[in-house]
Amino acid sequence: MREKRFVRVHSKGTLSGNEIWVDTQTGVNYYFHSSGYAGGLTPLLDKEGKPIVFSQEEITELSYQNK
Repeated sequence: MREKRFVRVHSKGTLSGNEIWVDTQTGVNYYFHSSGYAGGLTPLLDKEGKPIVFSQEEITELSYQNK
């Protein structure tokens, strides 16, 4: 079975949703917000403005949890 490129690690909300997704190839975390028919996606940044990146160990753990 093919590995998923993006894994959702957090989800909250019903009519408007907030989700955090991780790119399993790069480890970069993304914030996705949806409301009705609209939505937006942006990388999560730390206090220095750099993308938040999961280590390969964290990505492997996420992949096993989401199978």
